Amino acid sequence: MKKASTIATDRGRIERHIKPLLGSKRVGEITSQDISKFLRDVANGKTATDIKTKKRGRSIVKGGKGTATRTVRLLGGIFTWAMSENIRKDNPVATVTKFPDNSGERYLTSTEMAKLGEAIREAETIGIAWKESTSKHTPKKNRRTVVDKWAAGAIRLLIFTGCRLSEILHLAWRDVDLERGLLFLPDSKTGRKTVVLSRVAQDVLTSIERVGIYVIASESAGQEDEKPRSDLKRPWAMIRRRAALDGLRLHDLRHSFASVGAGGGMGLPIIGKLLGHSQAATTARYAHLDADPVRRAADAISDKIEKAMEEGK
Repeated sequence: MKKASTIATDRGRIERHIKPLLGSKRVGEITSQDISKFLRDVANGKTATDIKTKKRGRSIVKGGKGTATRTVRLLGGIFTWAMSENIRKDNPVATVTKFPDNSGERYLTSTEMAKLGEAIREAETIGIAWKESTSKHTPKKNRRTVVDKWAAGAIRLLIFTGCRLSEILHLAWRDVDLERGLLFLPDSKTGRKTVVLSRVAQDVLTSIERVGIYVIASESAGQEDEKPRSDLKRPWAMIRRRAALDGLRLHDLRHSFASVGAGGGMGLPIIGKLLGHSQAATTARYAHLDADPVRRAADAISDKIEKAMEEGK
């Protein structure tokens, strides 16, 4: 069963992309050629909009290859349902080549991790030099911008837990069990989720000052109407630039967490458990990183066979 947030996203794609481009056609009339054209049109921004809402609000709908692929996958599910209801006999999405949805995934190397760690330490102590700072409010005489300790803590938690950004920003102290080393997330992307904390992650949490409901304090921390921090865009942009890791996304820290585990022979089921994946297929994207332990096993077997064969000489 889909979560309410996923249903809302699906409805948005239907209203903003599917209806404008395919809404005039009957379900039985849509062909693979129509789906291919739909994919290209969404990718090229044909359905992109920037609508003013209320006095200061804006509703921005972007196109792009990722949006196109995910929307076509939604269409595939719709047509599968149509087939089950005998509304049509085939699925026109099945033969359409989609854009890769994970082509932007990136894994940090050991050298890059060292640079990132150094940049975080610099950011929360002496500050980032103003040339790398994204803040427009930093006076030129003060050539460094210090990143607040909660933002630095949030980035470290992303690195050492493999959690999603929303899971860390919405993490409440009541859901932290340091005695047992666990986080109890009531509403992650895949529903309720328990996160097993490493010793390092526990140390990060212990070092974070408690000033309100949420672990990562926002501007409203401690107030009656306290809300979680909305993003880490500015501090992350400064830290990423200082570490010379252009293009690195916060979500890539989750991929890096998984890649280290896969490369260390942890096994995909364990990694999936750590990341909270509900399906093994989701973790399978890291299978290619698991080659080293498999090769070590192959070497060990071959070495034993070779040794046995050598003894017969």
